[in-house]
Amino acid sequence: MQHIEEMKSASSYLLALAKHNVQAYISNPKAKAAMVTGSAAEGQCDYYSDIDMSIYYEELPSEEELEIARQQNHGSERIWFLGDRSYGALVEAYFVNGVECQIGHTTIATWEQDMATILTELDVTSPMQKALSGILICIPLHGEELIQKWQSIAASYPDALAQAMVERHLQFFPLWGLQQDYFATRDATLWQHQILVEAAQNILGVLSGLNRLYYSTFQFKRMGKFIEKMNIVPDNLSLRLESLFHTPAYSAANALQELVRETVELVELHMPQIDTLQVRRKLDSKRQAWKLLTE
Repeated sequence: MQHIEEMKSASSYLLALAKHNVQAYISNPKAKAAMVTGSAAEGQCDYYSDIDMSIYYEELPSEEELEIARQQNHGSERIWFLGDRSYGALVEAYFVNGVECQIGHTTIATWEQDMATILTELDVTSPMQKALSGILICIPLHGEELIQKWQSIAASYPDALAQAMVERHLQFFPLWGLQQDYFATRDATLWQHQILVEAAQNILGVLSGLNRLYYSTFQFKRMGKFIEKMNIVPDNLSLRLESLFHTPAYSAANALQELVRETVELVELHMPQIDTLQVRRKLDSKRQAWKLLTE
C-alpha cells in the first residue's frame, strides 16, 4: 500500500512539473502540439523516474529559443543533447528541481514520416515503436486534436506489421540442445546470458506481433505491465521469463525450450501462414560432444 501511495505521489508531482515546463515551449507559435508520456502518463512513477515530453513544431525552434525556454523553467545546464536539425528532430535533457526532464523537439513532418516508416514501410527494428506505444498512452498538453489524429492512426495496427514482427523475431539459438558443461568448459558465461536475453526479447517480439502491440528493445522496462496487455500469451510468461535469469544454466535452457515451443504453437494457431519449420527443427536439436577416435 505504501508503494502504491508513493507511486501516486511521484506521478502526480511529475505530471504537474511537466505541465509547468511545457508552458515555456508552447508559448512559441511554432509549437503545435505537446504531450507527456512514459511513466508520468501511466501513473507508474517512482523517485528515480524522469519526465518524458514531446513537442511538435511546424519548424524547429532555434538554439536561442531552446535556451530561453530552459532558463524560464529554471533548468540546469544540459545533461545531454542528441539529434540533427537537418533531420528535424532534437532531444535535450536537463534537471528541474532535481528531476531529469527529457524533452523531444520534432517537426510534424518528421514525426509523421517516422510513423510511416513503421506503419507503412514495416521497419520492425526501429526504436520509434517505443514512441508509437507512448503516443497511445500519452497525456496531451497542447494541440489535443492533432495528437488524437496520431493516436487514431497508431491504434490501427497493420496486419502486415504484425506478420513482419513475428517473422523477424521468430529466431532462437537452441541453447537447450547443448550439453550441461558446454558453457562452463568454454568460459562463455557472458555469451550464455546474451543468448537468454536475445531469446527473451524475441519471444516478446513474436508475441507483440500476435497481440498487435508496439515493441522495441530500446530501454525496455515494466515487462510485467507490458505482458498484461497481451491476450495471446503463454501462461505465467512474466514470471517464467524472469526466472530464466535466476536458475541454474541447464534448467534455464530447458525452461527456455518450453517457452519457445509454446510461443511457436501460438504462432501456428493465430498466424498459420507463417513458416515455422526452421524453428521447429531447432526445438528438437541436440549437439553431442565428439569423441577422439584412436586406432
